[in-house]
Amino acid sequence: MNILSKKSLVAGCIGAVMATTAAFAEDRSDWPSSITVGTASQGGTYYIYGAGWANMVGEALGISAGAEVTGGPVQNATLVQMGEHAFGMVTTGPLVAALQGKSALAPGMSHEDVRAVFPMYQTTLQIIALKSSGIDFVDDLDGKTVGVGPAGGTADMYHPQLFKKLGLNVSTRNGGAADQAGQLQDGLIDAFAFAAGVPISAFNQLEAQADVNIFSYSPKNIEKIAADYPELSAGTIPASVYSSLDEDVSALSLWNFAITHKDMPESLVYGVTKTVMENNDRMLQIHGAAKETLPENYKYNTIVPWHAGAVRWFEENGYEIPANMKD
Repeated sequence: MNILSKKSLVAGCIGAVMATTAAFAEDRSDWPSSITVGTASQGGTYYIYGAGWANMVGEALGISAGAEVTGGPVQNATLVQMGEHAFGMVTTGPLVAALQGKSALAPGMSHEDVRAVFPMYQTTLQIIALKSSGIDFVDDLDGKTVGVGPAGGTADMYHPQLFKKLGLNVSTRNGGAADQAGQLQDGLIDAFAFAAGVPISAFNQLEAQADVNIFSYSPKNIEKIAADYPELSAGTIPASVYSSLDEDVSALSLWNFAITHKDMPESLVYGVTKTVMENNDRMLQIHGAAKETLPENYKYNTIVPWHAGAVRWFEENGYEIPANMKD
């Protein structure tokens, strides 16, 4: 686990950090000595975003906090349920499966103790291929070998199913985001299909080193998929996030939320929620996907109850949490 250093504090946040720390100075008797945030593989948005907010929270609350590399949302839900990680980051699809006892990593295990903390951003299903491959669209992946990120991650959960749904014969391989980006550049795989907030740093690094095509599911693809995957929604990859794009690209996406265990101290979860929700400028310095890390996006959680500490912050700030979504 990465332990925070106060040297990492951004100077402009010092006043806010001191104020936040003081506000929680007298209510720490039941707090853990340190907290770990489950993220995903290095090179993906989850790790960068998760390490960033863990550092920010640690500085603000004066506690040891850090991010840990994991297999992604599927594993994070189980790690939080089992109390092995204090916090985790999940997408709605894997979370629904976990709550139904259908987790790919822990089938049959109840995940009823998981609670939501704050809305993160939309995960977009994105695919990259070398321009020299002639792979421009999802349908071009038929007969190809495609990397789909770590086993149990969101990309691994969705892309293989969607390829099959579209009638494509695709051989998939698992691996970390940075590793599979390297495999693509070395010609070991034909394309790399990932799922993360935009932009994906591994994609940015690839397009800086080679001519690439970045794409996702077309409106025609989405029409065939939509009925069977209600948690997925049509979206776009903005041309502004990748230098290789000349125009916005059609895509599929789903929402992400930070989660914790229902028994995590209310005052700690309140402090975490307050820190992230009230410092969007700082979050944007961590990753551009944080443009959607806004309080009003709490409404996209219709799946798992909010932790009592999060409910307290949202309601103090004028956001009404439905009775059936409270801990």
